[in-house]
Amino acid sequence: MRNLSIPERKQLKARAHPLKPVVAVGNDGLSPALIREIDSSLKAHELIKIRVCGEERTAREAMLSEICVSTQATAVQHIGKILVIYRENTEAPVPAVKKKTARPRARRTKQSYQNED
Repeated sequence: MRNLSIPERKQLKARAHPLKPVVAVGNDGLSPALIREIDSSLKAHELIKIRVCGEERTAREAMLSEICVSTQATAVQHIGKILVIYRENTEAPVPAVKKKTARPRARRTKQSYQNED
């Protein structure tokens, strides 16, 4: 878990703002399956939101630190019942496959028969 600088944290908060929570923690709390789900979501997205239902603030803070330790992620923000965490993707991104585009056709010019001599 690395510490983020203030500009990095501001940038990540801005990136996270339009996101929807991808994982929801219910009344049962954290389970190994839920940790695996959070880990796979971090592999896919790097930055995710987690919704925590029915817990007090101190329990949510403990849950956030437990999630960050078990997934090697960094806490970005804890606001209300929403937790935002970030883990940089260490794998090389898969290069996007370029679609073949059709060549533009040669433009035909309209032939005029009016001024033939």
